[in-house]
Amino acid sequence: MKQNDVGVGIIGGSGLYEMEGLTGIEEVRVETPFGDPSDLYRTGFLEGRRVAFLARHGRGHLISPSELNFRANIYGFRKLGVERILSASAVGSLREEHRPMDILVPDQFFDRTRTRISTFFGDGLVAHVSFADPVCAQLADIVEIAGAECGVPVKRGGTYLCMEGPQFSTKAESEVYRIWGMDVIGMTNLQEAKLAREAEMCYTTLALVTDYDCWHPAHDAVTVTEIIANLQRNSVNAQKIIRTAVGKLSEQRSCKCGSALSHALITDPARVTEATRKRLGLLVDKYL
Repeated sequence: MKQNDVGVGIIGGSGLYEMEGLTGIEEVRVETPFGDPSDLYRTGFLEGRRVAFLARHGRGHLISPSELNFRANIYGFRKLGVERILSASAVGSLREEHRPMDILVPDQFFDRTRTRISTFFGDGLVAHVSFADPVCAQLADIVEIAGAECGVPVKRGGTYLCMEGPQFSTKAESEVYRIWGMDVIGMTNLQEAKLAREAEMCYTTLALVTDYDCWHPAHDAVTVTEIIANLQRNSVNAQKIIRTAVGKLSEQRSCKCGSALSHALITDPARVTEATRKRLGLLVDKYL
């Protein structure tokens, strides 16, 4: 499989290190101006579509959330030709109604990270993309329909709070997040969504609820073994949904994700340096 001909990217989070049903697998090392992605991309065919799978934390779970090179991961997908990204990640629940084993497709994010780079831009090229609606609604629609066909209920909507980690929340923090109206809490999706938007790719995520966050009175009764078991079962369901969703994707996009940069670049093109043009050419050449 050649680079630039892969249409769909899949990011597997904790517990989802491979994609069942992927055939004709090739492992591809992608070089980026931002360093190395988390792992080799595993490219192949899924439901007749060319896809690329990336284990977010590396196979064997070697990379903590704060150490992830989000820019390299997303840029690597873009270099492979990806236009749509389906992500899966483990989350804690901040609502009684979001029970362990539930799957949410959030439509909003709230940023509580502190040390991460969330943009490709800077160094002489400024861009401000719209991020009011951070998830591609059309892609989320397809995921929701795929869940129904698989017999795996998918809850649509809600807010994913992205915390820094790698430690989990204090009880005080957890209670504040509940007062703020957050639904689930995780450590990875916010940067992926921002960078995917800058790279003009559709993005949505399956938030796999493994347990209640520490606010819940029964939290102390939950064991790591139970959490891992929930994660493994939910990962199986997530793969079913992703596989079905991939088969439903149209060849052409009709959403606005593919033109996110059309009115976002602020810098005078004549002032952009050759080094910056070279680094970001994959994203901006058509506009400069």
